[in-house]
Amino acid sequence: MQDFIIIGHKAVTTGGFSLNDMPGSAGRMDILCRCINSVFFLSHDLRRDVQAHLLLLGEPNSPRLIRFNGEKVRYLNPDERSAGALIKKALELDNISSLEIRSTPGVWVREADLQTLLDEFVRDGRKIFYFREDGEDIRRMAEEIKDGVFILGDHLGLMEDEESLVLEMSAGTISLGPLSLHADHCIILIHNELDRLTTSHIER
Repeated sequence: MQDFIIIGHKAVTTGGFSLNDMPGSAGRMDILCRCINSVFFLSHDLRRDVQAHLLLLGEPNSPRLIRFNGEKVRYLNPDERSAGALIKKALELDNISSLEIRSTPGVWVREADLQTLLDEFVRDGRKIFYFREDGEDIRRMAEEIKDGVFILGDHLGLMEDEESLVLEMSAGTISLGPLSLHADHCIILIHNELDRLTTSHIER
């Protein structure tokens, strides 16, 4: 299982946003939707052994944590609006608490912050990896990051306190190249490196 954590600092935490204006009314929810598509979609198929954890930190009810599970998710199509609709349904629930509740098949929501989520992964023995341009080249780390937990920021990156927490709890800092990339593009590159490990005819 691969897990991707994507932090949306401005992403609204109520279901009242418009699917027609996710960059504006929803606090750059479009970024999170593109990340969902990159986490799960293959050509004519879905990746089943992955999860995406969207940490929404915008107004008015932050934090909200929405989990997508590739094995169980339904009604997800390869467009931003589809992912946005599932996020919207999750945020429209009126009984959100620290206990995870299902909003639609394969999608759950709860009240949780970054510390809580990382603590849970560490307790489960999972390795956490943070991506930064000055990290270790992923092509020298691919074997080590199998079944990893990957943390990515939105257009704002990670805040100083978030980065300090992640660096303290992570198993390593990894680079996808010398240039800063969009989070959804980073996800595709991570998948590609891991796919290559399981493709015997490609020599590394």
